[in-house]
Amino acid sequence: MINRYKHTQSKDRRYKQTAYRLPSRSLDDKFIISRDGDRLDLLAAEFYQDTRLWWIIAEANKLGKGSFTVPGGIQIRIPAINTSDISDEMLRAQQEK
Repeated sequence: MINRYKHTQSKDRRYKQTAYRLPSRSLDDKFIISRDGDRLDLLAAEFYQDTRLWWIIAEANKLGKGSFTVPGGIQIRIPAINTSDISDEMLRAQQEK
């Protein structure tokens, strides 16, 4: 399972923010129209089988500023990802620091 803070250095038990590049748009991306009651974590569970990957959908759609709730009736991009690619990207980002 992916932990987006695993490779983030911390000081005084506080994590610094680590920025990861999202995958470029792809023909394999999915687009959905959100429904009332949709949440970022539930969408991640549905499309990635991992609720912890909610931040990928949030970043791709500029959502999630303080809430998992997704407004109904908007188009949402679900980036096509390979979880091992994300892990590799996390490692490279950490090594570049």
